[in-house]
Amino acid sequence: MLTGKHLIAGAWVAGSEVFSSSPVTGEPRQFAAGGPAEVDAAVKAAEAAFAAYAATSREERAVFLERIATEIEARGAEITEVATAETALPTARLEGERGRTTGQLRLFAAHIRKGEYLDVRKDAALPDRAPLPRPEIRLIQRPIGPVAVFGASNFPLAFSTAGGDTASALAAGCPVVVKGHPAHPGTGELVAQAIDAAIKACGMPAGVFSLVQGPSRELGEALVRHPLIKAVGFTGSLGGGRALFDLCAARPEPIPFFGELGSVNPVFVLPAAHAARGEAIAKGWAGSLTMGVGQFCTNPGLVLVMDGAGADAFIATAEAALKDVAPQTMLTDGIASAFATGAEKIASTGAAKARLTGTCPARQAAPHLFETTGAQLLANPALTHEVFGPLGIVVRVKDKEELARIAESFEGQLTVTLQMDDGDVELASSLMPVLERKAGRILANGFPTGVEVCDAMVHGGPYPASTNFGATSVGTMAIRRWVRPVSYQNLPEALLSADLR
Repeated sequence: MLTGKHLIAGAWVAGSEVFSSSPVTGEPRQFAAGGPAEVDAAVKAAEAAFAAYAATSREERAVFLERIATEIEARGAEITEVATAETALPTARLEGERGRTTGQLRLFAAHIRKGEYLDVRKDAALPDRAPLPRPEIRLIQRPIGPVAVFGASNFPLAFSTAGGDTASALAAGCPVVVKGHPAHPGTGELVAQAIDAAIKACGMPAGVFSLVQGPSRELGEALVRHPLIKAVGFTGSLGGGRALFDLCAARPEPIPFFGELGSVNPVFVLPAAHAARGEAIAKGWAGSLTMGVGQFCTNPGLVLVMDGAGADAFIATAEAALKDVAPQTMLTDGIASAFATGAEKIASTGAAKARLTGTCPARQAAPHLFETTGAQLLANPALTHEVFGPLGIVVRVKDKEELARIAESFEGQLTVTLQMDDGDVELASSLMPVLERKAGRILANGFPTGVEVCDAMVHGGPYPASTNFGATSVGTMAIRRWVRPVSYQNLPEALLSADLR
């Protein structure tokens, strides 16, 4: 049952202000709209819980994470029902995302049980070393304190209330305060109820998790400015993320802002692969471009092909495939409006020819396809800006030298894809030193939509793909964002944690 309230330190709290949800189906619901007062209460509760929670054993936290997963599964049908109404995402997609969410929680439980993330080191004392003796020094990673997490619009489960940021922070030993995304407040509350049940079942401090809801910018700003918050996790737009990043840097005590901000995820179709299977690549690209109405941060919005008859055929095949895709409902009215505006901006540059456009009725989007040349792309950086939705641009590249210049021109990306065959190895090898500096993940002969949650995954990249190129928001390495190394010199074992003894 939905309460429409915030969860703050184990209590469901109403507020003087409310906002309405905007479901695709069903009646809108009223939810408490938080502000600085609710943020202050939640963050102070997180700080009060920090010492006790950071002192829990890895096994205790692992059991806690697993219990959260179990509680989410117990509410699975209700979560799917509410999330479908709020987001228009199909049942199968939401059930898959719920599985990813619970899988992440269990993956981090297994990860912290191993203890490898602690990076424990010990340099023994050398009392007889000349000219100076060496003290005993030990090192371990320790949790940093309360973490703020912003729910994402496009993943109401896997990147929101109990998503990867929350799971990795709790695994590290950090209390979490989540700002729920106003696009799916009911979904966020149901997941918060699962976390609350796990807190009580496992005897964790009440302040270890709080959910504060609301649509206002003031709410998010209050959260990142709170002096007790020590880091922020965010998945969303470049504009919103950059504004929060600047707030974090401008604090009296600057804190890290781990923002995943999206990219155009270019696909390089190299000549041998194009000659051998250009039609299949074009159809696969069209399918990836329109998956989930293009509402993935890894959506491949730009594809580069060598000019000529092969490019003509590639564009014709992609256009035919995209024509078969009907308009679909987007996650929010705002996202649909931004998509329409983005498509208009691409058209208004005059640097790209429209091959396929469509009307965007209320909250819906139809596939859009443009074509341009490598010279136009290099002269018009606006063509490389992300349009969140099913919009793709095919770039006709004159030769290998122009292809290399285009690769050099790209800003940071989450992904870069190489469609290649054996005959393309030499060209691909020449591009690799550039692409490794541009992206967090490089793929061969696939499409970037879909991010595997595993030890080796990097979901991040150089700015503007993310605000911290050394981090990832997916995979077990995500835990590194919420810990810092501490050295202990000549301390008696009685003062050291069990993991360091």
